[in-house]
Amino acid sequence: MYCRDCGEKLTLRFLENEGLVPYCDKCRKFKFPFFPVAVSMAVTNRQEKKILLAKHTGDNDFKLFAGYVKKGESAEKSIPRELKEETNLAAVKWKYLSSRYHEAKNILMLGFLVTAEEGEIVLNEEIEEVRWCTPEEAKELIRKNSTAEYFLNLALNELARKK
Repeated sequence: MYCRDCGEKLTLRFLENEGLVPYCDKCRKFKFPFFPVAVSMAVTNRQEKKILLAKHTGDNDFKLFAGYVKKGESAEKSIPRELKEETNLAAVKWKYLSSRYHEAKNILMLGFLVTAEEGEIVLNEEIEEVRWCTPEEAKELIRKNSTAEYFLNLALNELARKK
């Protein structure tokens, strides 16, 4: 591991209440590991009767929409930006549901239930196909035992609770 500020090789040092933490001798500071954060979005229509699933380019499974939170950006700002970039749809409201560590990409995923304005969908190069689904169809199509399935189930529980 190397210091993200100066490039110096980091050593491990004991820090009270933290244990062994990477330390930069040149900067004379503890350097906690960088940890990327992303949003996962269960997107519904205004009536909250359908869920929009995405099939990413080169992937066979349907997933929820997701995207990294950019430096200096809040999770709430990344939701409308990501949805607009990937589908051209406008996010009109959202609610935080839960977080979950996603080991495959070593990121913290923040799950949101997002309501979108229905309109013409224009896909970017990341997305191969989208499909509006009933909750039952979404449960069938989503990748099983995935972070997307976890967040979809939370979103469907939230929608059922609202009725």
